[in-house]
Amino acid sequence: MVRVGDTVRRPAGPHTPAVDALLAHLHAVGFAGAPRPLGRDERGRQVLEFVPGTCPYPADPGGVLASDAGLARVARLIREFHDAVGGFVPPPDAVWDPLWGDRGAEIVAHHDLAAWNLVVDDGQRGDGRWVFVDWDGAAPATRLWDLAWAVNSFAPMAEAWDGGDVPPERAARRLRVFADAYRLDGEDDRRALAALLPVRTGAMREVLREGARTGAQPWARLDAEGHGDAWARMTDRLEEGRERWLAALLG
Repeated sequence: MVRVGDTVRRPAGPHTPAVDALLAHLHAVGFAGAPRPLGRDERGRQVLEFVPGTCPYPADPGGVLASDAGLARVARLIREFHDAVGGFVPPPDAVWDPLWGDRGAEIVAHHDLAAWNLVVDDGQRGDGRWVFVDWDGAAPATRLWDLAWAVNSFAPMAEAWDGGDVPPERAARRLRVFADAYRLDGEDDRRALAALLPVRTGAMREVLREGARTGAQPWARLDAEGHGDAWARMTDRLEEGRERWLAALLG
């Protein structure tokens, strides 16, 4: 991936036409939280709009995501995406990244709504947009599947970006802030989100474990670097805290 002027160029793959169709739909319906697709270049690479700003991961400049206001803004942005993608009809020959398998087909989900895929503009370099990038993993799933991953990253729920433990009281409070800002309505959905938190991180652990077994990259490398162990720890903590998360969501 390279920047060329006001564009970003990425190698194209079997999934790229479907991703471009998704991004074109989001742009057409007025969702500003994703880069605009600009076709292909002379080398066949995917061309995307360059979005100015900074990525808050692993540092968080100005504490923008550490504040409840920042967390709430991210949750609202995700709700805007989920509402915008609800009317998307994929091309009949759409090919999606198969990494997560069958996770439902309520929407075409991003699958990696996380701090490392967020570009935050403070208004000094651009228009103040917050934009999610790296849409190559988009594929059918449910809203809750996207949310369970996102809140674990942005709250964060179990392990801080620097590897330290997150106090469970803080995690529970931030979970409630996130769910309220997203407007997650209905007791059934809130119960389902609490139950899905460890399932979602556990699925990531399995991806790395399988990558280590088969040598598939980048998963084998990430597992060797200890990321698999980190996801296992987070899964255990999220499972242990399930009643606390449920109480926060329903309280």
